[in-house]
Amino acid sequence: MATYVLIPPAGNGPWYWQPLEAELRDKGHEVVVVDLPCDDDSAGLAEYTDVAVKAIGDRTDLVVVAQSFGAYTGALVCDRVPADLLVLLTPMVPAPGESPGEWWGSSGYPQARQAQAERNGWTPEQDQDPNLIFFNDLSPELVEASAENAREQSGTPFEKPWPLDAWPNVPTRALICRDDHFFPVDFLRQLVKDRIGITADEMGGGHPVALSRPKELADQLEALRLKA
Repeated sequence: MATYVLIPPAGNGPWYWQPLEAELRDKGHEVVVVDLPCDDDSAGLAEYTDVAVKAIGDRTDLVVVAQSFGAYTGALVCDRVPADLLVLLTPMVPAPGESPGEWWGSSGYPQARQAQAERNGWTPEQDQDPNLIFFNDLSPELVEASAENAREQSGTPFEKPWPLDAWPNVPTRALICRDDHFFPVDFLRQLVKDRIGITADEMGGGHPVALSRPKELADQLEALRLKA
């Protein structure tokens, strides 16, 4: 049995992980769903990490799953606790000395989004439509539920540089989604390779894949854990 530690993307709380949590528990694992203080303007990455470490407590056999902006916190957590595996899910991969706010420009993200829009023939309006870009893999019911359960995301944790000098000493995998329009898959393939020197694993699905494909995601996480 493993302990899966689930760190959410920006503007999300424990609700986001409920379908995946159920799948992992059905497989016999313990699950720690981290409730980050995303709507607290006094909390930055240090406070996010403290909250996650406290939630983990003295548990062992840790598999830390950190999605999107959660990758910044996930890597910091793995610098403080003895995790067996860190899985970056559709991640904003941090770089030493770079703040999350700087990531959008320095990673090449705007160019990747523009190339995707040109390749698919999207108008500027379509490229800003959340139903096409972010929720493209969700049912209308899940889109509505996502809106109802969304939380405010403070800008505070985006301001200060990521404090580590190098990637933490933990086995790391990246899992990206081929139907992700928010973080285009070719962009993430290259970013993962450039920043942490690994080849990403891939699955179907859009950016909020824990909602749209929880069973498939649980199976993918288990396969990564067993190979670690």
